Amino acid sequence: MTTPHGFSVSRYAPERGTLAKLAARDSVVRRLDWPILLSALALSGIGALLIWSATRGRTELNNGDPYYFLFRHLLNTGIGVALMIATVWLGHRTLRGAVPVLYGLSIVLILAVLTPLGATINGAHAWIVVGGGFSLQPSEFVKITIILGMAMLLASKVDAGDQLHPDHLTVAKALGLAALPMGIVMLMPDLGSVMVMAVIVLGVLLASGASHRWVLGLIGAAVAGAVLVTALGMLDEYQINRFAAFANPDLDPSGVGYNTNQARIAIGSGGLLGAGLFKGSQTTGQFVPEQQTDFVFTVAGEELGFVGAGLILVLLGVVLWRACRIARETTELYGTVVAAGIIAWFAFQAFENIGMTLGIMPVAGLPLPFVSYGGSSMFAVWVAIGLLQSIRVQRPMTA
Repeated sequence: MTTPHGFSVSRYAPERGTLAKLAARDSVVRRLDWPILLSALALSGIGALLIWSATRGRTELNNGDPYYFLFRHLLNTGIGVALMIATVWLGHRTLRGAVPVLYGLSIVLILAVLTPLGATINGAHAWIVVGGGFSLQPSEFVKITIILGMAMLLASKVDAGDQLHPDHLTVAKALGLAALPMGIVMLMPDLGSVMVMAVIVLGVLLASGASHRWVLGLIGAAVAGAVLVTALGMLDEYQINRFAAFANPDLDPSGVGYNTNQARIAIGSGGLLGAGLFKGSQTTGQFVPEQQTDFVFTVAGEELGFVGAGLILVLLGVVLWRACRIARETTELYGTVVAAGIIAWFAFQAFENIGMTLGIMPVAGLPLPFVSYGGSSMFAVWVAIGLLQSIRVQRPMTA
């Protein structure tokens, strides 16, 4: 078959197919949420500078290479962005079908931590050392599987049009799915991660439309569980000391209260504009422990001042704001619940991390999303960004 001009139609079929692929790719790029992507990249970039400042003089940590942590943080960020792209390409709906596999894998990994493969870092037996100086914290990825697994169960009948809200049996199944990995993580013990997971569960339930009696019951169970854990002595001594130091900062200023006292000194000395990058006396003097990970916000407070620290809060706020828009605008409950779980995760973890440096929250060993040094955390938060982008990209176009 030929056109009126004598050209074969089949000759141009490959070209039309290529153009269709390019158009589809362009549509995906245009429909990405660029504010959330650029804010996350900016946070990771700021984190690189703060980590570099905190570690360039720490020869006992960087093996004499002042760029050691900087390069590794940038590498972690690059891998995280690649995981985000892969997540968008696969799509959150495809991952919905892979939840059983992902859930099973996450259970295997956290169980492996309790075997001789596990390693203790900073008091928490929550890591698997894979060699070459790299380590894996499986509990970071459990947060994702809890979100995906609970969303799959809670939204299945609602998205199919069989129910308006999840029934009690479905909610019970979803809670059971979350309880198993949370119980294993508690055995490590990794109390900080369990706290984040508990907040994720509450956020997911609220977004799913489940009965508020479940939410109130969970809050009551959490309080009772905290009392029981303390009474049974399931917490390690260092965790009890952290809560004691939070309740009374002057209890042991040179011991358990040292971290928080030095953190407040660092942030308080920054003033409006800070001492300048690489010029903070607390940072260069190495007075704040774990400053490249849990206490990275103190570097921002001291060296970039209120303005620099405020910029981090603004960027985190943009991420949460755009995530809320994505949750609100999607037409399926599954997407809404996944986005809500991520919002609860990011919001609580950022609040806890910054709060513990200011002395308004107990020290829980949680990294600041996108900013703190750590491969597992960086990979997990970028996968979460990929899920948010997938929800936005795959929603129906509006007129």
